[in-house]
Amino acid sequence: MHEILIKILAILFIKAIIQNMHTRSFEKLDSYLKPGHVYRRKMLAQHSNAVDRDLMALVNKGSLTKAASGIYYKPLSSRYGILPPNEEKLVRVFLRDDRFILYSWNQYNTLGLGLTQLYNKTIVYNCKRHGIFTLNGKQYDFRRPSRGFPSKLAPEFLLVDLVNNMGELSEDEDLLRHNIRKNLSRFNASKVIQYAMRYGKIVTQRFFEDTINES
Repeated sequence: MHEILIKILAILFIKAIIQNMHTRSFEKLDSYLKPGHVYRRKMLAQHSNAVDRDLMALVNKGSLTKAASGIYYKPLSSRYGILPPNEEKLVRVFLRDDRFILYSWNQYNTLGLGLTQLYNKTIVYNCKRHGIFTLNGKQYDFRRPSRGFPSKLAPEFLLVDLVNNMGELSEDEDLLRHNIRKNLSRFNASKVIQYAMRYGKIVTQRFFEDTINES
């Protein structure tokens, strides 16, 4: 009876040690995480001997949120509650690349061309991925333009991009072309042609060449 009691106590002691080691393990991993930062599993594996188990523990605890397969972020709190991760940080970690621009077709509305529709789609021009991907519950349309893309969004590029994507928009194309011709003087014509020649489809290039020649 005495020997059985000793064995039971030994087992409980070993379990306690293992549990304590595990607790220290995911707490140690948590100490490396910074609020608002996005991480790939591979980035965190160097800080844990059982990264999948520790990640699961941190997710269950609420210290970490899974944004996609193999991608996690440390939630940032504000007085309004938990904030989602910065989209550029999230996309950068997903792509493992800095070469991208992220924008919404709603930004076409800033051009003053009478657009009336709103869009939920977020476009990501990049050099690596193509397709619709869900990150942190939101859909992103990743595209690899054959003619590339600039490092920053400018009104003249948005104008060229608008004509490139006109067939996908829920707008009256004839009216939109009319409004572009009518308002083209508000843009830098030289930049419009430069962007059109570099990033525009053939039909887009012809449209701006004809429009500028007619003005």
